Formats: sequence, C-alpha cells, structure tokens
Amino acid sequence: MLNAQWLESFVVLCETGHFTRAAALLNMTQPGVSQHLRKLEAQVGQSLISRQGKSFSPTPAGEAVLAVGRARRAEEQLLQETLLRDDPASGDVAIACSGSFAILLYPHILSAMQASPQLTIRLEATPQDKVLAGVLEGRFDLGVADHDPRHPRLDAEHLGQEELCLVVPHQTTTSSISFQALEDLGFVAHPDGFSYADDLFSMNFPEEFQGADRLHIRTFVNQISQIPSPIARGIGYTLLPRSGVSSHPDRDRLHVAQLPHRLRHDLWMISRRGRSLPARVARIGNLIESVSRDLEAG
Repeated sequence: MLNAQWLESFVVLCETGHFTRAAALLNMTQPGVSQHLRKLEAQVGQSLISRQGKSFSPTPAGEAVLAVGRARRAEEQLLQETLLRDDPASGDVAIACSGSFAILLYPHILSAMQASPQLTIRLEATPQDKVLAGVLEGRFDLGVADHDPRHPRLDAEHLGQEELCLVVPHQTTTSSISFQALEDLGFVAHPDGFSYADDLFSMNFPEEFQGADRLHIRTFVNQISQIPSPIARGIGYTLLPRSGVSSHPDRDRLHVAQLPHRLRHDLWMISRRGRSLPARVARIGNLIESVSRDLEAG
C-alpha cells in the first residue's frame, strides 16, 4: 500500500508544479515536501519526476502514481459525501418477518417507496430461525421475531403483542363456540396451524381436544395470503395471527370468534448489536413500530 500522506504530497506537487506552492498548500516546509517525494520514490523503486532546471514533469512511473493518487482522493471524497449524506429517503433496506406480518407490512412499504423513489426495500417472509440467522449474518437490516432471542450479538426491541385468532365465517355470530361446532366446520389447515391448535385449543377445550393430529381437516393451504379465503366463502375455520386476518381483502367476510382464554405472541424487532442504523433503516424501523401498534390496538 502506498503511504497516503506521501501520495497526497506528490499529487499536490504535480498539480501546483512548484515545491514552494505545494508546501504552502500542505502546510509543510519545502524540505518536508522533498522528503515525502524521496520516500515515495523509494517505496515504488523508481524516480517519479524528471527535473528541467527549476521546473519538473512526472516520469511515466510518476504519471501512473499520480493517477492512483487522484483516484484515491476521489474515492475518499465520495466516501466523505456518503458518510455526511445519511438520507432516510435513499438506499437499500432488507427486512425479514413472518408471512402474515409481511402481508400486513408490505402496503406500508410500498407507500414509503412511492414517496421516496431512491429507496429500495426488500421484504422477505421466512421462518423465525432464518429471521435470526439472516440478521446475524448481515443479510437483513431488521427482523421481526416472535420472541426475544437473547443473543449476545443482537439487539431486541419489544414492539407489542399479536393475538392468535380463531377465524370462522362471518355468519357465525354466536357469542361462544363449541369444539364440536368447529369440528363440524372442519379445519382449514396450514403449516403453522397445527402448532397454533395445540397451543390455543389445549387452553380452551382441555377435555374435548385430543391433539392437532386428530382434528377434522377440511382443506390444506400453504400460501399465507390464501388461508382465510375458504373461510370467507363459508368453508371451515382456521387459526391465524391477527396480522393474517387484518391484511386479507375479504376480512369483512371473516369473524374472529372469542374464546375464554386468549393467546398472544410477542413481537420483537431485532438488529445487529453495536450497529448505528442508517437513517433509511431507522425510518423503516419506525414504520414497523407504527404497524405493530395499530395491530395491537386492533
């Protein structure tokens, strides 16, 4: 690596064409400029200037070193401008979260990108373990998790809680619903639905419920956005986080049945510990907080 101070002295010397003027610009003595030149020549192993009386011109080696010096100066200037220009409306942001939360969050992200054409946001719906791994590896700036990871390299901010909902057709208006009535409707199953059933039904139907593997399955869907669709048509029931219900276009045809014992999952926003978040990432973090507050209020 060329010494940065010697290289800058050489660039200024070539640009001024005069040792005395170069020394004044560099706030150095003329012998100091000459010493930097000699040290740089020793480092590259070639003469860098050709003297003609009191004037000089760069040698071919000097021209090559001068080009490097100017390029390095331009790169450093660009770096300084980038560091000073921490623009919340420009740059890339990568986020990971659950599928149901992604569906709820995405319209807000689109609004942010419409308002800021230089802002690029990548939203990935992924399982919880991949959310954590992706943030740790730096592939995601922010993640939304359902628990505090308590990891030494992660910061976690509690966003609130999200209710796990029993979703039935809108015409089901009874104040309470029995386990047998649910069995008659049939379960609209999905990959997370069985664990949801074990958690929620064991609390509310301890005598009748014998495990998710024994539920009457009406249909199975593995696309998160389509899970409520059968229920909106009067087919079956399902279990979803509140975000999966709130984001569905036919939510007015869905009914969230109230159970004696409600179950809520925590929402945590995670990022790498010790990282000072750029303004654009902090902006989207505030957006996630706002969506989470609205979700909990709903």
